[in-house]
Amino acid sequence: METRRDIFQAIADPTRRGIILLLTTSAMTPNALAEHFHTSRQAVSKHLQILAECDLLIQQPKGREIYYNLNTDKMKEIEKWLEGMYNM
Repeated sequence: METRRDIFQAIADPTRRGIILLLTTSAMTPNALAEHFHTSRQAVSKHLQILAECDLLIQQPKGREIYYNLNTDKMKEIEKWLEGMYNM
């Protein structure tokens, strides 16, 4: 049985939230994302892997690069869950 990562644990990390914020404007490569953080490209790649495992990101290969996009459908699921919490 495959264990899925918890989406809320994934978005609890400030670097991963920063990545999500950057991807709200356009698709980006890991190198382009890494330029925005004081960490290695490998560390950013690990964060991307975690977000992708939670289906928050969509990978799009273009030539030799991989571009990451935000999976807006998954983000809408989170939004609906949060709205339900506030309406309790």
